[in-house]
Amino acid sequence: MNHSNPLPKPGTLWPTLLERTAHARNRKAILSIPTEPEVIEQSGVAFQVRVLTALAAKALVTAAKSNADPFLPYDPDLFVADISPTHVALLNKFNVVDHHLLIVTRAFEDQEALLTREDCAALLIGLTEIDGLGFYNAGPAAGASQRHKHLQLIPLSVLPEPRLPIEPLLRAARMAGPTGTVPGLPFLHAYAPLDPAWLDHRNESVASMLACYRSLLRAVGLSVEATAERPVRSAPYNLLMTRQWLLLVPRSQEYFKGISINALGFAGALLVKSVAQLAMLRKHGPMTALQRVALPQKS
Repeated sequence: MNHSNPLPKPGTLWPTLLERTAHARNRKAILSIPTEPEVIEQSGVAFQVRVLTALAAKALVTAAKSNADPFLPYDPDLFVADISPTHVALLNKFNVVDHHLLIVTRAFEDQEALLTREDCAALLIGLTEIDGLGFYNAGPAAGASQRHKHLQLIPLSVLPEPRLPIEPLLRAARMAGPTGTVPGLPFLHAYAPLDPAWLDHRNESVASMLACYRSLLRAVGLSVEATAERPVRSAPYNLLMTRQWLLLVPRSQEYFKGISINALGFAGALLVKSVAQLAMLRKHGPMTALQRVALPQKS
């Protein structure tokens, strides 16, 4: 599906998102997933845990069984904006929080592929317009549910307090050049703070974000570019980004005792499908779960 709409003018993405959400609800094109909120504290973090209702869990399982690419073509009722020449912004059909935006490549690219300058440009347009959490699940082992490359953006304004439970730990980051590590995160990761003023200079910001992203990859020992010798696909990882910081976490597996964990887990937000999974998470602790699906810290 191609739209002839121009790229969004500054200041229009948020009102357009609200308008398109109302349209999609009216057309029953999106399914808001009902959950029960819980808080589990571990390692100084008040993790936000959402428990799916039985009907919601069944609906998600049914949707996951489809092998069709939901983005080629995408449902026009989910269309929000032509966010860049290479990416389109769509509503997340199965949303746990309101106004969950997908930033999808127009042509098929693999979800395990390294991010490109174009990916960074599209995400930065979203973050400039909407103060939110952007993230990328690089491959199935990182919690990606679709093979077609897509980044995601959730407005911070729709999240419960604390909006990003992991954020207090980031204040203690220890820097070693452009990247650093966070003492409270007991797994391999790389962190980089950002000056919010950089969003005022978009062209420079795209190059800066791409360079920062590659620095994070290098810091955790992952390839940074696709060449004839290096495949386009990378090892699995999660990338999280706000206007203030980036965090990259390599992954070893998707599940902790049957609980799927994606990038949101490393922001301090997890989703469980049953009371039994909630009890399992309480028993072992959310930080322990993150540690088990990540990689060990370098000695």
